[in-house]
Amino acid sequence: MPLTLAAGFFGIDHFTPPWDVFFLPLFNLLVLCYRLIFSDFALAIIVFTVVVRTIVAPLFVQQIRSQREMQRMQPLVREVQRKHKGNAQKIAQETQALYKEHGVNQFGGCLPLLVQMPILFALYQALIRASNVVTLTAEQIKDPAFTALKAALPGIQQISSNATQATFHAPVSGPCNLDQFNNGAYTHFLPLNCQLVAPLHFDAGHAISTVSSWLVNPISGMHLDLAQPDHVFAFVVPGTTFGLSLLAVIAAILQFVQVKMTSPVPNPDDPTSSATSTMTYLFPLLTVFWGGLFASGLILYWIVYTAYLVSHQFLMMGWGNLFPIFGWSPSFVKRPPNQAPTRLPPKEPTANRGSSGDGATPPPSAAGGQRTAVGQRAAPTRPAARRSGTQRKRGRKR
Repeated sequence: MPLTLAAGFFGIDHFTPPWDVFFLPLFNLLVLCYRLIFSDFALAIIVFTVVVRTIVAPLFVQQIRSQREMQRMQPLVREVQRKHKGNAQKIAQETQALYKEHGVNQFGGCLPLLVQMPILFALYQALIRASNVVTLTAEQIKDPAFTALKAALPGIQQISSNATQATFHAPVSGPCNLDQFNNGAYTHFLPLNCQLVAPLHFDAGHAISTVSSWLVNPISGMHLDLAQPDHVFAFVVPGTTFGLSLLAVIAAILQFVQVKMTSPVPNPDDPTSSATSTMTYLFPLLTVFWGGLFASGLILYWIVYTAYLVSHQFLMMGWGNLFPIFGWSPSFVKRPPNQAPTRLPPKEPTANRGSSGDGATPPPSAAGGQRTAVGQRAAPTRPAARRSGTQRKRGRKR
């Protein structure tokens, strides 16, 4: 049995490190939003998402700045790829040197993302726990461990069932130290009050209502249950429980916009460019698919989360690389060309250029002359008209 700490601390009777270090603050914050904002779970999710995203905004700002620096470097990177085409090792070495010279960390955008990953997983679990709904397969229901759990925790209530699975309501209060709570299949049956601070405890028989009072289909009159997949604003495939959710489509569009704004301009010389472009379109399609499987509360969270990111990105970088989309760009978007950093790589000595054997002609100097092979300035040539006039004067003297 995992170590359980802080029993009774501020009313939290079940604490398992290290996961609960991330999870419990977010879980209590979500329940606090629910208790303060008209006991509406949809509004609680919206406010909760905005608050959390605002707290981690500095990480996101660092990530966007790193992405912008990487985009500004692309013209120089493309030049390196063109110069050493076919030599992958040389391209990698020159690119690394280029990033180092300009002070750009190509992995600067990864660290903020890694820091946010535990937060995102904790948010996912907080939404599931707050909904207080648990789904088990037919095999799990027949497990003797579940039979023992029901005997020790009489507050478990079955909501629905079919041939393959059944849905249950977890209890609000009850024992917090049963062995079954440490089994992955039955973790979510932990009573709600076991991980809430004392001021947020629910009375017996009362818990979070996951049915939204304002997300209602005007045609059918059905209200959206945020603990279940969306069948209110969705086209349900006949003969299945899978629905093409309107909420998931909105989330997918926002995700496409958010990723496209920060994606680099496609580069045919870069082998990773095509993979990046593919992911830009693939992930939104996966979001539509997940919308038919996951609870609609998670999809609502994803909509608010992505809309926040799009707004933040627009304030920092405008439309970015969003346009053109499939070759179309609106007239109100004025997209400046990608500019390379002002601090360019140092030029090679002129002598080296002259002796390289590439046949390149040295550029003319600012004074109108040319540099010789050893880097010395030749005397500037006189204009043809002036030279001919001097010759005429000399002819008269003779």
